[in-house]
Amino acid sequence: MNNLCVDHVLCVHNLSRSFGGVRALCNIEIHITRGNITGLIGPNGSGKTTLFQAISGMDRGFTGDIRLEHKSIAKKRASRIYRSGLARTFQLSRPFPELTVIENLIAAGKPHEPNLHDRADQLLAQVHLDRYHNVFAKELSYGQQRLVEFLRVLMNDPTLILLDEPAAGINPTLRRILWDMVHGLNAKGTTFFIIEHDMSVIADLCTDVYVLNEGENIAYGDLASIRKDKRVLEAYFGT
Repeated sequence: MNNLCVDHVLCVHNLSRSFGGVRALCNIEIHITRGNITGLIGPNGSGKTTLFQAISGMDRGFTGDIRLEHKSIAKKRASRIYRSGLARTFQLSRPFPELTVIENLIAAGKPHEPNLHDRADQLLAQVHLDRYHNVFAKELSYGQQRLVEFLRVLMNDPTLILLDEPAAGINPTLRRILWDMVHGLNAKGTTFFIIEHDMSVIADLCTDVYVLNEGENIAYGDLASIRKDKRVLEAYFGT
């Protein structure tokens, strides 16, 4: 095991991914410290979602290694990675439209877990969606669907949660509800890795930040240092 991974819940080592001869990711090194809320930023097309696809098992065409809790999950099936304690949301909300809100949550829970309905009810109450218990997911607003997707992730009690642009398409009220949940879960030990374009979100949530550009990891640190990094300024502004 890479010694650099000992104190990290997630370790991505030398990960590369190409599509038709075009290099999307090049020798990526990522170390996510347990208990942190880590951001991932970069211009459009820099490889952020491609990296999340590889980590979560949605894309297994990469080279390199990925370790969760010191165990390799590289090229494992997404369902197996999910059961290992890593869950994610997507850029576009993906609830089951023909299922009710409560059915969406129960479908994401651990099979045969007792009190599954109670857990789902508690989560819905936390985000003030309990009155939508029996409403079909397709009838919710987009922001409400985003919250349901986040609650689905929580049904499995994950150790690490990947959030792909969680602020996209939600109003300030729903955003504050989501942020409060993220902070609350983080205070109890859940680790987060977040893709976000909105720097105010990164400032609100993240303790540390990775920056990708053209498939390469060009910077890492706290937001204050990232904002001053010449490589980051060049990537975003060409200066």
